[in-house]
Amino acid sequence: METYSLLRDFADSWMLLFLFSFFIGVVLWAFRPGSTKTYEYHASTPLRNEDRPAPEGARRPEEA
Repeated sequence: METYSLLRDFADSWMLLFLFSFFIGVVLWAFRPGSTKTYEYHASTPLRNEDRPAPEGARRPEEA
């Protein structure tokens, strides 16, 4: 069997399965229940504290 044919067979079967599993894993990790506070904090960063520094007691959600 040629190298090209071997690699093509591998890519058509196992690599496709691996990449699909990786994609599903990333989606599940991104939408896990505990990540909402972290994503909200990072999403609001550009809109926060435009005129002055953050208050003294302001902390990131993972530090609280």
